[in-house]
Amino acid sequence: MAAQPVGGQKPFHVVSPVLESLPLSKAVGAKVFMKLENVQPSGSFKIRGIGHRCQDAARKGCQHFVCSSGGNAGLAAAYAARELGLPITVVVPSSSGPTPVRKLQELGATVEVYGKVWDDANSRAQELAKTEGWVSIHPFDHPLVWEGHSSLVRELKDSLEAKPGAIVVAVGGGGLLAGVVAGLHQVGWQDVPIVAAETQGAHSFHESLQAGRLVTLPDITSVATCLGAKTVSARALECARECRVISQVVEDAEAVRAVEQFLDDERMLVEPACGAPLAVLYSGRLQRLQREGRLRTPLGSVALVVCGGSNIHTAQLRALKSQLGLE
Repeated sequence: MAAQPVGGQKPFHVVSPVLESLPLSKAVGAKVFMKLENVQPSGSFKIRGIGHRCQDAARKGCQHFVCSSGGNAGLAAAYAARELGLPITVVVPSSSGPTPVRKLQELGATVEVYGKVWDDANSRAQELAKTEGWVSIHPFDHPLVWEGHSSLVRELKDSLEAKPGAIVVAVGGGGLLAGVVAGLHQVGWQDVPIVAAETQGAHSFHESLQAGRLVTLPDITSVATCLGAKTVSARALECARECRVISQVVEDAEAVRAVEQFLDDERMLVEPACGAPLAVLYSGRLQRLQREGRLRTPLGSVALVVCGGSNIHTAQLRALKSQLGLE
C-alpha cells in the first residue's frame, strides 16, 4: 500500500504490514506484532527518512547526492536518487563487503570504498559534499530523516487496536530511535517504553547512556556492521531523556542465531543488525525486564520493528555461523 503524499509529493516508502508472530509471541509470553520494514522498496526502514530528506534536497536545487553508508542508508538514498533522476555517490567502508556495493551499482550509484568503518567513509563523504551543487545525505543524523522515520509509528497506531506495552528497535546511529520517539510524541504514546537493542562491539548507544554523555567506541568489532557507528547521534541521547528507553546489548552469536530462528519461524531473512532486537525477544530478556520492574506485567502486546537490511544472503549467514563457531 502506497503511503500518503506529504507536502504534495508522494513518499517513496510503502505502508508496511503489521503481523502477529506466533513463535515470537510464545517466546515473550505476550502478543508480538511485527512492523515489517524489510518489505520496503530499498529493503529497510531507511527509505522513510532518507527518501523524505532527498525529496526536500531535490526541491531546493540539489544536483548530486552524496551519502556515507554501511549499506542500507546508501541503498535508500540510491533508490530515492534514481526516482528523482539525480546522480548519487555513495561512500562505503570496506567492512560492508561486496553485497551492498553490487546492489548500489545496480541502482545506478557511483560507489567509492573508503576506510575500514562507517566513520571513515563519512569523513570522505563530507569532503565530497563541499563540491558545488552536491548535498550530503546523512544516514541517521538529520531532523528530516527523523521526521520521515516517524511515519512508522503513525502506521502502527492505525494498525494496532491498543497501545503496545513496549516497542523494540535496533539502534545503530540513532536515526530510527529518534524517528520512533518523534512518532510516539505525535500519536500521544510517549509513555510507551522503547527497548533499544545493540550488539556487543557496536554498542555506542549503551556506553553513552551509561556515561550520560556521548562515548566513542575505539573500533567496531561486531559482525552487525550496519549498527556500526562508533558514536551515536546527540539526538539519540536526548531521546533517552524524553522517553523511557531501555538499552539491551546482545552478543553477535545471539543475533546471528536469532536471524536463523526468524528465518525458520517467519520465512524472512534479515541481517544481524535486525537480529539484535530479535535476540532480545527470543532470549527472554523482556521477561527479565518485567521481573526487574522495568517493564509492566502483563505487557499486553509488544511492537517489534523488523528493520530489515539488504546486506545478507544464505551463504553469508552460513559464513557468519562458521565465523562465530555456531555450526
